[in-house]
Amino acid sequence: MSDVRDVLILGSGPAGYTAAVYAARANLEPLMLAGPQPGGQLTITTEVDNYPGFPKGVQGPEMMEIFREQAERFGTEIVYESAEHVDFQNRPFTITSDAGTRYQARTVIVATGATAKLLGIESEHKLMGFGVSACATCDGFFFKGKQIIVVGGGDTAMEEANYLTHFADVTVVHRRDTLRASKIMQDRSFKNPKIKFIWNSEITEILGVEEQKVRGVKLRDTATGAVTEQPIDGVFIAIGHHPNTAFLKGALPLDEMGYVRVEPGTSYTTIPGVFAAGDVADQVYRQAVTAAGTGCMAAIDAERWLEAQTQAAQDAAAAQAGKE
Repeated sequence: MSDVRDVLILGSGPAGYTAAVYAARANLEPLMLAGPQPGGQLTITTEVDNYPGFPKGVQGPEMMEIFREQAERFGTEIVYESAEHVDFQNRPFTITSDAGTRYQARTVIVATGATAKLLGIESEHKLMGFGVSACATCDGFFFKGKQIIVVGGGDTAMEEANYLTHFADVTVVHRRDTLRASKIMQDRSFKNPKIKFIWNSEITEILGVEEQKVRGVKLRDTATGAVTEQPIDGVFIAIGHHPNTAFLKGALPLDEMGYVRVEPGTSYTTIPGVFAAGDVADQVYRQAVTAAGTGCMAAIDAERWLEAQTQAAQDAAAAQAGKE
C-alpha cells in the first residue's frame, strides 16, 4: 500500500499530462499511472499539425514526450502501470494496478482516453500514420487533392466523409447495402458530389506496407466473396470509438456508450473527489487540444475540492473546540 496522495491521475495522454502539470504546480505532488501506452492515441500519430505552439508541426510521440518532460519537471511521479480496479466507495480512494500495487488518494482524475475501433488487419496497424488514420479532423489536411476511402456506415463515417471532401475525393466503403447513419446525414452524403459509395464490401488488406505509404486496398465483396484491388491514397477508419472505462464499470456512472458522465461545464463526476478529463468523457470533439483543456479543468477542480475539504475540516474542528 502506498502513501495517501492528494491527486492520482489515471492515464497519460494530453488530458492526463496537462492535469499533472497543473496539479504539480499547485504543489499537490500528483502520481500518474501512465498505462501501457504512455501518451495515448497520439503515440500512433505521425504528424500533428493542428496543436497551437507547433507552427511547423510535430510528431505525435515527440509531442507526448515534451508533455511528459514538463509534467515531471514540476514534480509529477509517473508509474508505468494501469488501473485494474478502483474503490470509490471508501475514502481515501483505493486503486489497484495491473501490477498488483494498491494506491490511495484523496482525489482521482480519470484520463484514460478512448480507443478507435479498427478493422483488425495487420497492414492497418503497420500503415497507421502513413496513410491510415482514424481522425479526419487530425489528418484530412494532408490529403489535399488525393483519393481517399472512408470505412463505415454510421453518423461518424458520414461526418468524416463530408468533412474530408474539403480536401479530397472520397469513396465510402460499407459492408452492407444500406447506411446506419441518421437520415439527415445520409441525405447530406448522397447529395455530396465528391462522395461515392462502394456497397457490400470490406477491406481485407491495405497495400503499401513495403513503401510505408498507402497505395491501394483489397476489397472483398461480402455477397460473392470476390476480391478486387483499388488504388487509393489514404484510408480513414470511421467505425467508432470505445472509451477505456472497462475497469470503472460498477464503480463510476457511465453513459450508454461507456463514457464517464461529468457535470456540464466541469470535470466533476457524480462521485465527489473523482474527476474526468479528455476522451474518456468526450465523444464529440476527441482532439488533443480539447483533452488538454479538460485536463487543466480537472486539476483546478481537484485543487479547489481539496481546499474546500480542508477548510470544512478546520471549521468543524474550530466549532468542536468552541463547544469544549
